[in-house]
Formats: sequence, C-alpha cells, structure tokens
Amino acid sequence: MPSYARKHQLGSSLIYHIFNRSNARVSIFSKEEDFAYFVNLLKEYMLRFQLKIYHWVVMSNHYHLLLEIEIPENISAFMAGLNRAYTHYYHKTYQTSGLLWQGRFKSQPVQKELYLLACGRYIERNPVRSGLVLEAVDYPYSSARFYCLGKPDGITAQDPAFIEFGSDQRQRQQGYTEFLRNFDLAEEKIFANLESPLGDKEFISRLIHKDGHYIPQRQGRLAERIVV
Repeated sequence: MPSYARKHQLGSSLIYHIFNRSNARVSIFSKEEDFAYFVNLLKEYMLRFQLKIYHWVVMSNHYHLLLEIEIPENISAFMAGLNRAYTHYYHKTYQTSGLLWQGRFKSQPVQKELYLLACGRYIERNPVRSGLVLEAVDYPYSSARFYCLGKPDGITAQDPAFIEFGSDQRQRQQGYTEFLRNFDLAEEKIFANLESPLGDKEFISRLIHKDGHYIPQRQGRLAERIVV
C-alpha cells in the first residue's frame, strides 16, 4: 500500500516548521524544571504521533520545531495535546490560570531537499540571535548539541544531510559547528515569515490551505489550492 505522502504525490519532501509563542510573550519557561518537563512532553507526543523532529529549540516564551509527520492533518491534534499538557503543568506549578499560548500556532510547509538544513540552522541559532549565548552549541535546550557534540536528547532524529559534513562523526560535528557559525542573514529572513510555504513551484502546487494550515492536496479534492 502506498504511504500517505506518496498518495499525495509529495513523497518524503514535506516537512513543517512549527512555531508557537506564549500569550503576551511572557516567560513560561523560567526554571530548568520547566524546560525539562516540556522536553519530556515532546518525547511523549513525538512517539504518540509518530513524528521525526530534525531540529528544535525551546526559548523562554516560544519554541520552534522542524518535523516530519506521516499524516499532516494530525499536526493540529499533536499541537493541541502538547500545549494543553504544558498548560496544565504550568498552571498547577505556578498557581495561575487563563490562556498560556497566543492564538493559532504557525506551521510553515518546507521542502525537505531544499531547506531542511538551512531551516534547522535558523532554529538552532535562536539563542544566539537573542544574545543568550555566543555559540548555538552553548544553549542546552535545542538540537544543536546533538549535532555538534553527539549528545543524544531523546528527541532529535538525525538530519539526512548531516552525513555530508564529514567522513566520520568527529568531522561531521566540527563541520556542523562551522555551519552554524557561517549563517546568512538574507537566508534567515525567509524562515522568519511563517505564513508562506517554502519550496519550488511543483512542491507548492501540491499543497492546499485548509483550516489555517497547509496540507498535501488529495487527488480529486476541491480545496483552496495554492496558485504559483
């Protein structure tokens, strides 16, 4: 039986850059225990929804994920469960109530072959751009240490392009560390806009916009197809 992705003629090209932020941009990850709890939730929901998370970062009031999911329509359920679980923890821990997250989360479709590495670099450089650390590898709550130091975190699925950074693991780690340093400001701007898909015309033409998110177009399906 063909996979869901093949039925939608996108193969394994479709990944998603996910972003969510706290309500009013207040800090909701303050203590090490907060970060650890959220990371454990990511592990749980990643397994439950059969995700591959290639790159990620958790900041004080937002997080980014770059993931691949077998059934794209399940992204909303994944995000709802993850955010609801952390909201329950936060309100119980800090004796608060009300909305913890801002409105709808952002989900940007990304063509894997063209933008996987570059989007991963954008995500892992968040703490550097924010002035928290000088090197991405120095920040403990991201996938950078998985790639630069070889530290497993229970979340990160190895980026398929990582092998191209060297002939052995040490060379790859060194090469990737340099890759994070040699960023491109113009390139980073395209990932800051989470409203539009990133890919070639063929990739974008096979997406539809439904319920605020982009999903693969099913054959014979009438929907809001993207015109390029």
